Formats: sequence, C-alpha cells, structure tokens
Amino acid sequence: MTDAMDSPLVDAALHPVRGHMAFESCVEQLGSAIRLGIFRVGTKLPGERELAEKLSVSRATLREAISALRAAGLVTTTRGRGGGTVVLPAAERWPADQTPPRRAEIDDVIVFRSVIEPGAAYRAAQTPLDEAQRTLLTDSLADLAAAETPADYRQADARLHLAIATVCGSDELSRSCSAVQVRIHQLLAEIPFLKTNIDHSETEHRAIVAAILAGAADRARDIMTAHCDATAALLKGLLK
Repeated sequence: MTDAMDSPLVDAALHPVRGHMAFESCVEQLGSAIRLGIFRVGTKLPGERELAEKLSVSRATLREAISALRAAGLVTTTRGRGGGTVVLPAAERWPADQTPPRRAEIDDVIVFRSVIEPGAAYRAAQTPLDEAQRTLLTDSLADLAAAETPADYRQADARLHLAIATVCGSDELSRSCSAVQVRIHQLLAEIPFLKTNIDHSETEHRAIVAAILAGAADRARDIMTAHCDATAALLKGLLK
C-alpha cells in the first residue's frame, strides 16, 4: 500500500460510498483530499484497486471520477510502465473575479438550495395541479431530453427546477428558486459537463416529476434532496 494511503488523514477524507451517488461522492472525496493536500502536488494518487476498495466502488466508477478530476485540471494521467495519476498544482493566485471567501459563498448557496428545492418539490406534489401546470412540468422535462448542447441542457435544467417552484403558486418561492438557480447555473458552468452525472440527473428528474404528478410528496422531496446533494458533491469536489 502506498504511503499516501497509510496516512491517517486519508481515513478522514475517504470513506465507503453508499447509495446511488457513487460517482459524485467519489469526485467530492477525491477532489477535497487533493485540495486539502492529503494527496500532495506532484505525487501519484494510490492505485485504482486500492482507491476502489477504500471507497467501496467499482473500478469503472473510480475511473469516471478520476476522469472528472482530470477534466477539472486537478490531476493528469499517464499510461504504461511508471505511469499513473499525478496531482497538479493549484493556481498560484486567486483569479481576478475570485477571492478566498468564495468557498463560504458556495457552501451558503448549497445549504440554501438544500432547503428551498426539496421543499418546493414536496409542495408541488401536494398541490392540485391543473392541466396547464402538469403540461408545464412534462414539457420542461421534455426540453431536457431534447437539449443538444451542454449550454442548452443546463438552461433546460434550470427551467425545470423553476417550473416545479412555479406550480406551487407562491411568488416568494418562485423568486427564491430563481435566485438559487441563477447561482447554481453559474457554478455549474465552471465545472466539466460530465455524462455520468447527467445520466444520474436525468433519472432523478424523471422520478421527481413523476412523483409530483402522482401526488407523492415525500418521494418528490426525498429524490430532490438526493439530486441537490449530488450537485453539491460535484461542486465541492471540482471547484477550487
């Protein structure tokens, strides 16, 4: 086993992944371990087998997570004898439009969203929806499936979340959801467009809308909570 895996800090940063968020949780844990210096700049990450066992995920899921870290510029990978995945240095300076308190800002948005959007899904499922409201939800879902570019997809994603808030009939809720979606949209634009995550999101979007249309409030809230948690995990793992 590598020296890095023997460090007691690894046990604090990496733990077995459970549930359907395996990919996102791997990205969050590995990205956080890199940012915290548990895996130091210029050193190789432990081998696939060791990391997969530590996180209790398949090697295929681990490879997808490392690919996301690579796309975000956190690591680089070389193949063949002597190859491996090496941690890259962070930017020497904060970008002009980014200051150290930004991490607190990201955390604040994540917490706010974790309250607003699951609550909106719960309320939407409790609301007697008319035909126009039901059509708004199904059309918004269809727009996601029809999106041809990452930009189109993320806009359609935001519209679906706004549609869920809108059918609740509360202007305050709609404004709050709009504000949080604007900020989440900006943050998502800073990370790679990851197919594995999008596939998970698509499944969750369909399940959320189905639960709302069926009046299953608890289920709608719980799936939306998991959906928000998955996005939060990616943002925490990939944003510096």
